[in-house]
Amino acid sequence: MEHKRILLGSTLKELQDFCAESGFRKFTAKQICEWLYQKNARGFGQMTNLSLKDRATLQEKAQTGIHEPLQVQQSADGTKKYLFASPNPDNETPQDRFIESVLIPDNERATLCVSSQSGCRMNCAFCATGSQGFNHHLPVSQILNQIQAIPESDRLTNLVFMGMGEPFDNLDNVLKALEVLTAPWGRAWSPTRITVSTVGITPQLPRFMEACRCHLAISLHNPFASERAELMPVEKTYPVRELVEMLKTYDWYGQRRVSFEYILMDGFNDTPRHALSTAKLLQGLPCRVNLINYHEVPGKPYRKSSPQKTESFQKILQEKGIICTLRKSRGEDIMAACGLLAKTKGAE
Repeated sequence: MEHKRILLGSTLKELQDFCAESGFRKFTAKQICEWLYQKNARGFGQMTNLSLKDRATLQEKAQTGIHEPLQVQQSADGTKKYLFASPNPDNETPQDRFIESVLIPDNERATLCVSSQSGCRMNCAFCATGSQGFNHHLPVSQILNQIQAIPESDRLTNLVFMGMGEPFDNLDNVLKALEVLTAPWGRAWSPTRITVSTVGITPQLPRFMEACRCHLAISLHNPFASERAELMPVEKTYPVRELVEMLKTYDWYGQRRVSFEYILMDGFNDTPRHALSTAKLLQGLPCRVNLINYHEVPGKPYRKSSPQKTESFQKILQEKGIICTLRKSRGEDIMAACGLLAKTKGAE
């Protein structure tokens, strides 16, 4: 049986080629783009400015690629966690795999935390996602489906690629998703509404910087190489100091910004020496540090820092001229907070 073409995630050029091959008129590709990305059509029947014949042909040859979430959980603080099926695109046999994304409402803002992989290869010691291992890269359609398929899609104000997976480890598909999100024929978002996070796969940085204007967030968590390597194996291959030196060669004084995520863990990385070394590491780079409370993962030895240590850490950074904010924890009661996404089977 021939597989139907998934249209979600296609560029305008790709849709133009598809329409030419399928015998559609030249302007049909632009109409499909508008329905998919701007009018958020779920099916071809909604594309009412296409002829009935064209819609029937689309139904025969293609699918939108939009699939409703299997489950939603809502936190006491209003955060929502969505569960999506994520079959391996390279395996014809459906796999029992799932991904999660998190909607964080905050007054007029509505931020969606998007996943880029099923599982993760980075194996960070404190993270639930890394503990489940790596399943597969998400294709562009599955990345965008998290944004398109939720009821709040039309009122999203911001996106953060901070869900399951390492975006720089799936950069081809992430960059294509960013193109669709920011192109005038796509969702036409400003890149400044989107932040992409990475643990620091340094060789991918120049490509990311050249391909898009989205914000960048670096997962730091420890300024000392040996200690960071215990928490984050990526440090052994791509030292964060080399990444910071490379970041200093770019212009961060425009609209684009770089930030560093720092999860505070009691006794591991929350001492004054860690704060002072972090300030020294980042000196001369226009950036901010976002401090994050550790969200305890069953079976992990780490615990969250006390409010007193957190306040002291923040004060040291600020006194050294580093903009430093404490990120509010959201959705911890439904395992939706930072580092807790780890759904591998079942939708129970």
